[in-house]
Amino acid sequence: MVKLHSVRVYPSSEPLAREDQLAWKIAAVATDPVPIEPKVEDMIINRIIDNASVAIASVNRHSVASARAQALAHPRDGGANLFGLSNDRRFHAEWAAWANGTAVRELDYHDTFLAADYSHPGDNIPPLLAVAQQTGKNGADLMRGLATGYEIQINLVKAICLHAHKIDHIAHLGPSAAAGIGTLLGLNTETVYQSVQQALHTTVSTRQSRKGEISSWKAFAPSHAGKLAIEAVDRCMRGEGAPSPIYEGEDSVIAWILDGPKATYAVPLPEAGEPKRAILESYTKEHSAEYQSQALIDLAFRVRKKITDWEAVVSICLHTSHHTHYVIGTGANDPQKMDPHASRETLDHSIMYILAVALQDGEWHHVRSYAPERASREDTIRLWHKISTIEDSVWTERYHDPDPDKRAFGGRLEVKLSTGETITDELAVANAHPAGERPFDRSDYIGKFKTLTEGIVDPAESERFLDLVQDLANLDASGIQALNVQLDPAQVSPSTATTDGIF
Repeated sequence: MVKLHSVRVYPSSEPLAREDQLAWKIAAVATDPVPIEPKVEDMIINRIIDNASVAIASVNRHSVASARAQALAHPRDGGANLFGLSNDRRFHAEWAAWANGTAVRELDYHDTFLAADYSHPGDNIPPLLAVAQQTGKNGADLMRGLATGYEIQINLVKAICLHAHKIDHIAHLGPSAAAGIGTLLGLNTETVYQSVQQALHTTVSTRQSRKGEISSWKAFAPSHAGKLAIEAVDRCMRGEGAPSPIYEGEDSVIAWILDGPKATYAVPLPEAGEPKRAILESYTKEHSAEYQSQALIDLAFRVRKKITDWEAVVSICLHTSHHTHYVIGTGANDPQKMDPHASRETLDHSIMYILAVALQDGEWHHVRSYAPERASREDTIRLWHKISTIEDSVWTERYHDPDPDKRAFGGRLEVKLSTGETITDELAVANAHPAGERPFDRSDYIGKFKTLTEGIVDPAESERFLDLVQDLANLDASGIQALNVQLDPAQVSPSTATTDGIF
């Protein structure tokens, strides 16, 4: 069983032993050599497939091409791979993590975990894979590292809310990636402890990246955290230290950025010898949109069958959780969420837009559903502007249920028609969720990969990658260094930036 650790601020006059600090306890979990359970191994493989599918689907999008152009300026013999490029081209691990992490994050289409805060724990994979490739680690090493990365990030997300203080969720990713790299490399507890603290210190940023007119930085932010985590571990391996105690200190993150000097958090972590299972509580996306919209897209597909005339819709109200209402709903008070000229990044954080298109189309596509011509359809705009959200305490309570089998991220739709009829329906979790109607299994992850890479990846290369990743536990260093989806060079576009950068 996991153990709850009480975390609070300690004034300088009340020194806290390092063994009692959260960063040390995280490091102790990272250096605990527990075996990987079969279900965890299977899920790690699923998530590597999932990451590859969404990365290849976004390989020629502007932010991804820009990040790749920067990485191309940093070649290194024996380094790490870049998604889409030949396996014989290698680059510095931190720049590979930057480019690959941006590709994974661009479409907002990989795994998620929601609790006190938000996270995409699959963001741990690019930095850990890059370090594994550069340092000659094998598949078993990579699995142990990823189990740690997921464990730490998910447990921090369960306990410490960042968004209430407008801090971006990558502040949990820096420590989790550093801890995962520590496990991967077999570092000692002291080195991981310092790395976790440095990684947190350097990855605190505001949530403006997800507010108002959302820019491409939303895709860059997690890859930046992964890059910073690699650099932090490198420094600490060379004997450097970190601000300490980073969580509990008098001028720490908790004291001045989060809940303040009187706050207490209860952070769950596995006890010594306890397997790392947190990845099993996370879930992927069937639809390319913010996770809190997944169940609502499935609900829209169901409700649309009861509506024959969209012009007869008077209003649509979504009763949902606090998070959904205030982050992607009308409670955010972002006029951009109702703007047909808004960026893709903004539209995938507008449940009003998402519901309008899902209701009308009965499908959700990672390209077509966000196309400018789709967003600007006049009948869609009319429907879109009839949609509002409201916080419902019942759905907020279900969102925070400590039992993962009861936790819900959906809502209830009320559609009022000009005939006087009201159509009401609700859905708690997405169909693809572990507790949903059609939980994702290996065949679904492979199906998602083949769908998203169709016409981009040669079928033989697709099968090579899928065969390799499904044998992850047995891969040697050369196998890990080939764990990359390669494209015909003609399929990979150069950066479309109008000017060159510094690199």
